[in-house]
Amino acid sequence: MLATRHWDRLGNGGLSFTELGCGTAPLANLYRAISEDDAQAVLSAAWAAGLRYYDTAPLYGYGLSETRLNRFLRDKPREDYVLSSKIGRLLRVSDPATRDGIGKWFNVPSRVGVYDYGYDATLRSLEASLERLGVDRIDILYAHDLDVFNHGSQAALQDRLDEFMAGGYRALRELRDQGVIRAFGAGVNEWEPCAWMLERGDFDIFLLAGRYTLLEQEALQSFLPVAQARGVGVVVGGPYNSGILASGPKPGAFYNYDPAPEWVLKRAGQLQAICAAHGVRLVDAAFQFPLRHPAVVSVIPGGQGVAEMAANVAASQAVIPDALWQSLKSEGLLRADAPV
Repeated sequence: MLATRHWDRLGNGGLSFTELGCGTAPLANLYRAISEDDAQAVLSAAWAAGLRYYDTAPLYGYGLSETRLNRFLRDKPREDYVLSSKIGRLLRVSDPATRDGIGKWFNVPSRVGVYDYGYDATLRSLEASLERLGVDRIDILYAHDLDVFNHGSQAALQDRLDEFMAGGYRALRELRDQGVIRAFGAGVNEWEPCAWMLERGDFDIFLLAGRYTLLEQEALQSFLPVAQARGVGVVVGGPYNSGILASGPKPGAFYNYDPAPEWVLKRAGQLQAICAAHGVRLVDAAFQFPLRHPAVVSVIPGGQGVAEMAANVAASQAVIPDALWQSLKSEGLLRADAPV
């Protein structure tokens, strides 16, 4: 079975995460369509391996991820797993020709996502997610995509952060304090907004995608030490930086959803060479590295097939010699202050 980590910042019993979690965006037809049966097979393989943390969002397949989880979780005891979803976008019906996500999400409902981080929108988003998921509670709600990557500029992001802190944040605190949800935070692609929010609010857990990996450790500058000091949990998404840390620096490798630039290919090659010298697969080291940080409660790589899920399970159970981390530090490929 998979290793677990218990988080209980609030002293209310907390939540137990499997170190390997399931990010469900790929199961909602991200970049290519997969059948309902194939999606269910991946979820079933994850459950059979002992995986018990599932992360979803309205954005993923414009509701498809949540409805596919509905089918899968319907006969599972609710106390046996941890479930997170997100707020920040409301889905509205649209014409198929003008729906969001054309060319990125395939065979999904015709919807447009409308950004709204306000108080009322947060409550409506939760209600809609509960209906799509078919469950009576969601453990964690993340404010989704409060980052420059999605909003285009620091000024536009600041407007959304202010909107969230004035509205959605207040709703999430009330939901947590009333026991409707167990925890809340933000799910983002950049560590800087996490640090900004952590300075201004009483947050529980952040989902940080792609920004604490073998390739990038700048989150150690401020965000991760503060999270650790306050007992704030961190879920690490994108531990393979969109694929290059799983595939290695081969032609066509992806980094941050785009073809990897030359500096990334070079650095990934250096990482791979040192891993090989220690008899370790790059993908195994990439999965294991974030878990060495004491604030991290789970790592959630994606996967569209049973083979990819099996590979993630194997990576989560790999044994990494301490000498590998020391070699990476001595070669300047890991920050000296990275916990290993």
